[in-house]
Amino acid sequence: MILIIGGAFQGKTEYVKNHFGVKIEEIYDAYIPENTDGEHVCINHLHEYIKAQLKEGKDPEEEIMRLAKLPNTILICDEIGNGIVPVDSFERRYRERTGRILIQAAKEADEIIRVMCAIGQKIK
Repeated sequence: MILIIGGAFQGKTEYVKNHFGVKIEEIYDAYIPENTDGEHVCINHLHEYIKAQLKEGKDPEEEIMRLAKLPNTILICDEIGNGIVPVDSFERRYRERTGRILIQAAKEADEIIRVMCAIGQKIK
């Protein structure tokens, strides 16, 4: 699994398309398809998927970690843990949960790339 992280609007999706040959129609946006076994899966806006699952009272971690164990998976997530701590309690819980899920995903990742200004820096 490859984990791509970086700030909002830093060119993460373009980086994935250019460096891994993923076509735009192969990228799922904040959505995990039901049948992903054995196929190439690229999930963009992972943080938004986590947020939507938490709002619905669901636990996103199990499904994300299942994907993290598949070799042909690319997860793309904005870094949301920097800056001012949100006043809203849900936003704080969501931000913390996203960080904890990314820590677990990073342990499973074969590669971690941080993208800034559309330039990738391999950190694992």
